[in-house]
Amino acid sequence: MTTAQRLPDPYGNGGGANLADILERVLDKGIVIAGDIRINLLDIELLTIKLRLIVASVDKAKEMGIDWWETDPQLSSRAGRDELARENAELRAHVAELEEARAEVPARRRAPAKKEAKE
Repeated sequence: MTTAQRLPDPYGNGGGANLADILERVLDKGIVIAGDIRINLLDIELLTIKLRLIVASVDKAKEMGIDWWETDPQLSSRAGRDELARENAELRAHVAELEEARAEVPARRRAPAKKEAKE
C-alpha cells in the first residue's frame, strides 16, 4: 500500500499557512507594489506609466493617512452630502449678496418706467 508523500512546508515546521492566513498578514501589515513602464524609441521617451499599488486593510490605510475614498462623491454618500451642503452654502451666500446689492439700488430705479398711452 502506497501513501502520498506530503510536500515540504514553505512556511516553517508544522503550521501550514493557507490563503486566509496570508491575506490576513498582508492586510494587517500592508504591501506596496511599485513599478514604472517606459517606452523609448531611439532614446526618445514616448510614454511613461508609473504604477503604485497599495494593498492594505481600511484601518491600516487610515492609520497611514490614506482616506481619499471618504471625500470622493462617487464612492461615499457622505462625501456627496458634504459637497451638496458646501454648494448650498455658497449659493445662499451669493443670493444674500445679490439681495444686499438690490436693496442699495434706489427705489425709483427699480420701479418699471410707465409708458404713456398714445392717443
